[in-house]
Amino acid sequence: MKIGIIGLGLIGGSMGLALKNVESIQERHISRILGYDNNPLHAQQALNLGLVDECVELNEIWQCDVIFLSVPVDGIVEIISNLQPKDIDENTTIIDVGGAKVQILASIPKWLRQNFVGAHPMCGTEFFGPKAAFSELYKNGIVILTDVEQSGVYQVEVAKDIFIGIGMKILKMSSVEHDKHIALISHMPHIISYALANATLAQEDPQTILALVGGGFRSMSRISKSSPLMWKDVFKHNKHNVLQAMAYFQEKFDEARNLLENDDWEGLEAFMAHANTLHKFL
Repeated sequence: MKIGIIGLGLIGGSMGLALKNVESIQERHISRILGYDNNPLHAQQALNLGLVDECVELNEIWQCDVIFLSVPVDGIVEIISNLQPKDIDENTTIIDVGGAKVQILASIPKWLRQNFVGAHPMCGTEFFGPKAAFSELYKNGIVILTDVEQSGVYQVEVAKDIFIGIGMKILKMSSVEHDKHIALISHMPHIISYALANATLAQEDPQTILALVGGGFRSMSRISKSSPLMWKDVFKHNKHNVLQAMAYFQEKFDEARNLLENDDWEGLEAFMAHANTLHKFL
């Protein structure tokens, strides 16, 4: 079995490394891991780092048995739109790992839909590019498979075997529910982190402020280092849900502001105590 990976940054590169520890999928030996990246420097780095066995042209990737699409969401949609029936074997499994699912899955032509599995591994770091890849990224993480009833039975089983093989736990849900929930727990925190970073940089003397930085600021601003290109596409494709999540946040932010303005210290303490209860579920 040959596996192809399109996009060799943190997600795709880490997938290549993780798959090197998986001997077989459905009793089929993984013979080669091929990679493609439209950035020649990234392709060369991926080879030098051993993320894949070989970097090839895009047309060779389509000859693989399993193909991962690990590029920004706009790129996934573009790749899908350029595919022709002659490019794909009926048993090929195509797995996208984009962070927003509804628009991706809606863009798939009917002739390709059974080959396609929409997945979202819930893992990542604030770093990006091939040098950020590491083999343990997926271990003990959760992967969400979306709208699997529209995928081929064989393709879903292949996808499940791969993700289980690299140490992930599987959840299934509709793409609509996925985009709604992920906007609140993943997409909105990134917006907040970017906003916090920009608010700090907008101060008259940000260097003096940053000299005082402690653990709280570092924790909240960490993900503002994430790839702007990737997150721009995610926000674009999940705009409605992200705006709704931001409205929920704004409501609670305003509640805290009002408590402060009114010197309601007991109310503020109760507000924070209620927030503490979240970690009973984590």
